[in-house]
Amino acid sequence: MRVLVAGGAGFIGRHLCRELIHAGHRVVCVDNFSLGTRAGIEPLMSVKAFGLYEADITDRERLEQIFEVEEPEYIFQMAANSDIRASAANPDVEYRNTYSTTYELLNCMRKYHVKNLFFASTSAVYGDKRGVVLDENTPDLSPISYYGAAKLGCEALVSAYSYMNDIHSLVFRFPNVIGPGLTHGVIFDFIQKLGINPSRLEILGNGRQTKPYIFIEDLTDAILRFMITPASGVALYNVGVSGETSVTAIADMLCEEMGLTDVVYQYTGGEGGWRGDVPRFCYSADKIHKAGWSARYTSDEAVRKTIRGVLGERNVCL
Repeated sequence: MRVLVAGGAGFIGRHLCRELIHAGHRVVCVDNFSLGTRAGIEPLMSVKAFGLYEADITDRERLEQIFEVEEPEYIFQMAANSDIRASAANPDVEYRNTYSTTYELLNCMRKYHVKNLFFASTSAVYGDKRGVVLDENTPDLSPISYYGAAKLGCEALVSAYSYMNDIHSLVFRFPNVIGPGLTHGVIFDFIQKLGINPSRLEILGNGRQTKPYIFIEDLTDAILRFMITPASGVALYNVGVSGETSVTAIADMLCEEMGLTDVVYQYTGGEGGWRGDVPRFCYSADKIHKAGWSARYTSDEAVRKTIRGVLGERNVCL
């Protein structure tokens, strides 16, 4: 199919673009490079089945021009603020980069009669519900971060536009996504800090924040496997992994892989790393498991594999 990947130069987006091309689709990436990088999609630029538009998704006139030229049959909405800590200081980031991008894409889909959508949502829509097993039917969604709130608002938009326009929508709620090419997050931050001072590592919070981490290849595999939904409306899945990994365990793995034996951990204190951070949650992926998919890597395996991949990239750059 002819597919459009909004935010296709971002961390998840560029991996998805590559896998879509491998699956035989014609891929158009639209990105304003506020978070995505040209270096990340450089290997795709010579591929005949790949096209790039440097544009802001919230620019309605420009977005409509792209729809008219490319005539996409499937939209992947990956454009969003991916750094929750950054938006904690400025909620405008979420309104513009997460909520408004989704609204404009859905408007273009309505105008140009595009009937297939993938929307990347998040476990952050559930909020801080420790002691509750979070599944697709969990009531009273109450996000505590601006990011989670914007994603939940987008889910509502997807629901309404899907109903009103007979759109087939696939919505994935997933936890932390990691892998080679990271541009932010705890693994990226720790590597940066240890590169500056290999004897001391500042850890936000108490280090006991424990979450599931999914490897990027597992996520893109699930997206491609479920991208064709059988009926109009919204198909919603939690996409998760086996196990979970604490922040301190990530630090331990990283120090081991870097060969650092005398690193002093300095914790800033508190349950969460920042305001809006959910320190722990119990995430159910039973629905997607029953549908025939499960992640290849556990959370710990995903972390270890990511650390090795990022360190390998760093050594190549050096």
